[in-house]
Amino acid sequence: MDILYVIGGFIILLLAGDALVRGAVGLSLKLGIPALIVSLTIVAFGTSAPELLISIKAAMDDAAGLALGNIVGSNIANVLLVLGMPALLFGISTQDDTSKQNYIYMILGSVVFIVMGLLGPFTFLNGMLLILLLSVILYKAYLHAIKSRRALKLATDDILVVSDAWLKIIIMLAIGVIGLPLGANLLVEGAVNIAQRAGIDEAVIGLTMVAIGTSLPELATTVMAAYRKEADVAIGNVIGSNIFNLLGVVGVTSLITTLPVPDAFGIFDFWIMLASSLLLFPFIWFRIDLGKIWGAMFLAAYIGYIWVLFI
Repeated sequence: MDILYVIGGFIILLLAGDALVRGAVGLSLKLGIPALIVSLTIVAFGTSAPELLISIKAAMDDAAGLALGNIVGSNIANVLLVLGMPALLFGISTQDDTSKQNYIYMILGSVVFIVMGLLGPFTFLNGMLLILLLSVILYKAYLHAIKSRRALKLATDDILVVSDAWLKIIIMLAIGVIGLPLGANLLVEGAVNIAQRAGIDEAVIGLTMVAIGTSLPELATTVMAAYRKEADVAIGNVIGSNIFNLLGVVGVTSLITTLPVPDAFGIFDFWIMLASSLLLFPFIWFRIDLGKIWGAMFLAAYIGYIWVLFI
């Protein structure tokens, strides 16, 4: 049954990821705002839903290692696996990318998260501060969307009209937002059950099996975005998801219950997460394309990280 859950979840993820990309691109055109803004908000929130649900459940079950491992491991996987795989398969062009400001937000969020984690458990106050920072970032994204919409209207004397009907766009987004958590939940449940029967440590399960499982929505979405040559959606999805994971998921979880930080995270995993985020700097800042060679290197780095966790 667990194997069927894994296979079924994987199939649902691929279908839902494609629907979410198509809906996000259609929505951006319909509203006259950049696809990057949609991917940083709606797409990122949709693909981060599994992390939120699983982290809250793990925290309520006093499984802090699983809850934090899910977030930290997902952010590492989002960069090395989620960008590495589509880069290896199709390549990701960054020539028209406009993610610099949001990339800075992601690094800032990572630093704030690590400092809080090193100082002690994530408490209600920490959660409030993280949610506040996320709200500021979302407000900035809203202002950017309004500015882009106005610029397009001035340039074209009207908001761009596209052939996709609102109903089709909404259905696509709904399939993606509902299907991704469903598929991830099935896959993660099957994978975790298999891992637990093998006697693997809770934190390691969170950093590997659960993290990869909850990152599969991002992977499915990013692979389909790269296949459809929508680089803004691919990169924006990863950046937005990482921001939501650190500020939104940990913030909400900390509001519900105090989240202790296992010592191992401050020694090793926090820094791997930050290092993987910093790896994106030259590609985003200097618009270096993520070609197949880079994709292979990202994947090799991720395999190396997983190998270290299990030795």
